[in-house]
Amino acid sequence: MSGYPLPLFERVLAQTDVDAILSYCHYSLNDDSLTSLLPLVEEKNVALVNASPLSMGLLTQREAPPWHPADKQIIELCKQAAEHCASKGEDISKLAVQFSVSNPKIPTTLVSTASPENIHKNVSWANEPINQELLSEVQDIIAPIQNKTWSSGQF
Repeated sequence: MSGYPLPLFERVLAQTDVDAILSYCHYSLNDDSLTSLLPLVEEKNVALVNASPLSMGLLTQREAPPWHPADKQIIELCKQAAEHCASKGEDISKLAVQFSVSNPKIPTTLVSTASPENIHKNVSWANEPINQELLSEVQDIIAPIQNKTWSSGQF
């Protein structure tokens, strides 16, 4: 099953058996709330896929896409975090990918792109050690919006 609201997964897992869950935007720099679902996923022996480590374009050097459902505060603080990374000569997308693949309890992270070059970058980034100092600085910037979500769907 796939969807955005985490409570939906909890509700469905309580009622039926599921082979796999694909969750998006809930294990990224600005939202790591997917970890709250880990005990239930482990108990039910459900495969877990984390998608969109860039939070649907929030964690890039580009502006957030105009269709993005996040509120202005989330968009602004992610932009500030991206600018901070750029001021240090780093790409926030690299940090975001590295963060999202770092949790051994989340075995699969799905990154989408239309560019073969980006696929190569993502693989390279995932195999490099994360810059812990930069990670800490970015986490400080986005702390006011950590795990703040947006509405999606009817749940």
